[in-house]
This record gives sequence, structure tokens and C-alpha cells, in this order.
Amino acid sequence: MQALWEVLRPNLPDLSIEVVDQVDSTNQTLVQRLHGAVRNAQGRDLRAQDLSPSLLVAQRQIAGRGRLGRNWMSRHGASLTFSLQLALERSDWSGLSLAVGLAVARAFDPTAQRLGLKWPNDLWIKDGPDGQGRKLGGILIEGLGVSGRRMAIIGVGLNILPLRMAEPVASLSELWPDLTAPQALHRVMPELVRTIHMFEAQGFAAMVDDFARYDLLRGHPVVTTDAQCPQGIAEGVAADGALCVRQGDQHMRIVSGEVSVRPAAAVAGSTSFHAD
Repeated sequence: MQALWEVLRPNLPDLSIEVVDQVDSTNQTLVQRLHGAVRNAQGRDLRAQDLSPSLLVAQRQIAGRGRLGRNWMSRHGASLTFSLQLALERSDWSGLSLAVGLAVARAFDPTAQRLGLKWPNDLWIKDGPDGQGRKLGGILIEGLGVSGRRMAIIGVGLNILPLRMAEPVASLSELWPDLTAPQALHRVMPELVRTIHMFEAQGFAAMVDDFARYDLLRGHPVVTTDAQCPQGIAEGVAADGALCVRQGDQHMRIVSGEVSVRPAAAVAGSTSFHAD
């Protein structure tokens, strides 16, 4: 990991990188460490190293969590699971999960030909063997207030090799047949750090046009759990990361974290993407 640290050091000079064989959840581990540091401080300010950027990479994750508490399992060599802890001074984090997803997509497919993003936090391969998309990975963002600072825990999980699951899933080996998990980490981290710095300076508004290139829901019928907007046509995302949905002659906004969105059945001339 020395080579990766050297690449990231100019933008994250105090970064620490740790690789562990197995962990319940990389996000949960970093959150627990922050809570432990607060307890040990006993009301005093935390040490600088407790708030420094930290990258935790797990060879295997046995109790990973996705959005809405869903499980995310990984196994050695077949998955890349990591979490990045860092302080974000920006007060408005709207669209952060979309920015992270965009960074991952750009790292592996800058032309947006094969990879797409499903609001609010999923990365998909567009063209599965049955002509439909399949999930490749996901993003989980958690925030924690510590010593007057807002700490972000940014978790990423990606399938590197094919996994046997009830629902068809994608793997990066379909795009990069010889790619290993360490190589995938080296590929994604510089773009992720660059994008996070851009987000902190300008917010998601600076990335909304680029996100549109990867947007899988735009122009497709969707069904939501929002009682005010149970279904409609997705019209992209707003500058603050909200999903825009047209319902008849009404234009609605759905905010990440309030609802889940599932693509509706395909209509004539459109492609359907089946969510998990």
C-alpha cells in the first residue's frame, strides 16, 4: 500500500491506510473507533490522529451494511470493500453519495459506455447477458459529529469476480478480466479523493451534468415508496442530488434517504433495470 499512499499523500497528507484480513463492516469499524476515541478523551479534545483521514480495507467483510440496513457480503479476492474516514468542512452534504458513485464510475469507465449509476447509491453494469442491467456495487455514507467537526465515513463495496447469488449480479472482471482487488483500489482511490475535494469546494452542483451521462433512471418509469409520488417518469437529478420525477403534469422531488426507488416494468421502447 506504500505506492497508493504516495499517490494520495499530496491531497491527504495525514492519511493512514490499514488492510485487515476480515472485519464485520469497514464502516462500522471506523464509526466504533471514533466513538472509542471520544470516550477515551473524557471530555477533552481528541488527538489529531483520531480525526485524520483513514482508509480501512477489508479482504473479507462478514456483516457489511448497505442502504436501509441491507446486508453486503464479500469474500477474499472476489470483492473490494473499503471505507474512507475524513472530515468534511462543507455544511451541505446533499448529493455526496451521488458524487462518490460518480467517482467510482469514472475510475473504471470514463466514457460511460458500460457502467451506470442508479440513484441514490448503486453502480450497475448496463448490459447483462439478458439485455438488462445488473448491480456491480454500492455506496454507504455515514456522518458523525466529533469535537465540533463533521466526520464522513464513506463506504464502497464492489464485486471484482462473479458471485453465486439468487439474483444476477455483475463483476468488474467483465470489464477488466485480469483486475485484482488491490489493483481496483489503486484505480479508484485517486479519482475518489479528487472528487471529494471537488465536492467540498463546489458541492454536487458542479457534477450534476457529468452524473447525467451515467444516470440509469432518467427517462424511465419508476415506482417509489413515497406516498406523494408513488410512480412517475424519472427526469434526472437536481443540483442538490434530489431525484426529479414527473407524475402527470406535476414535477416532484425525492430526497435520498426518504424513499427507495425501483424501476417499473419496461414500457415500449425503453429499457428496464431491475433493482435488488
